[in-house]
Amino acid sequence: MEELAIEVKNVSISYKTLKRISLKKTLFSFKKPKREEKKVLEDVSFNVKKGEIVGIIGKNGCGKSTLLRAIAGIISLDKGEIDLKNNNVSLLALRVGFNEDITGYDNIFLSGMLLGIDKNVIKERIDEIIEFSELKDDIYKQLKTYSSGMRLKLAFSISVVFETDIILIDEVLSVGDIKFKEKSYNKMKELIMDKDRTVLIVSHDLNTLSELCDRVIWLSDKKIKEMGETKKVIEDYRNYFAEEK
Repeated sequence: MEELAIEVKNVSISYKTLKRISLKKTLFSFKKPKREEKKVLEDVSFNVKKGEIVGIIGKNGCGKSTLLRAIAGIISLDKGEIDLKNNNVSLLALRVGFNEDITGYDNIFLSGMLLGIDKNVIKERIDEIIEFSELKDDIYKQLKTYSSGMRLKLAFSISVVFETDIILIDEVLSVGDIKFKEKSYNKMKELIMDKDRTVLIVSHDLNTLSELCDRVIWLSDKKIKEMGETKKVIEDYRNYFAEEK
C-alpha cells in the first residue's frame, strides 16, 4: 500500500463577513451588526500520496487558495480534518507568511523557524537562498519596500532551498520576470523528480499543470466536481467552459 502524505476528510470552511448596512443605521442602533456566513468549501475529501504532484483548478472564488491555506494551517476548519502525516509543509503564495516590518534577510530566519528548521541549518543555507533569490543588497531592506516580484523570489527561494516534505504552490509560477520564471520552473521540475516530495499546485496555467501533475482536482460550487488523471480532467474542464460560451 502506497504511503499517504496528505489526508483531507470532509472539510468545510466558511467566511464570516459583516452584513452591509448604512452608516446612519449603524450610528443610531444599539444592536450589533449581523454577520453573514459564506460557505467556501463543503465536505471536501481527498488523499495525496507521498511523492505525488496534484494540480487544483477551478474558477476564481471556488476555494482553491482557501484549500491550500487550510492545508498549510493558516485557516481553521468549520468541520472535518486535515492530516499531514507528520510532514512539514511550506506555502508558496504572495503576501503569506512574511513580516512586513523586518528585512528580507530576517524573514528568511522567521520563515525557517516557522517551518521547524533549526537555526544553525538556516545559517548554513542562507547564502544559497539569497543567491537563488537574486535580491542582492535588497535582502537587507524591509519587506514593505518589496514589489510582488521580489516577494515571489524570496518566498520561492526559501521554499526550494529548505526543501520541505510538502510544497503548496498558489499561482506563483506565473509571476516574476521571464528569467526568474524559467529558473523557478526548472527548479520546480527538479524538486518534483524527488519521489519523497509531495506538491500541490493551484494554477490557471493548464499547460503547466498538464506537464507537471500526476492528477488534477477540479473544484466547483464549493465541492470537488472531478478528480483523476491529469489529461482527462483538464480536457473535461476545457470542454465544460467551451460549451458555456
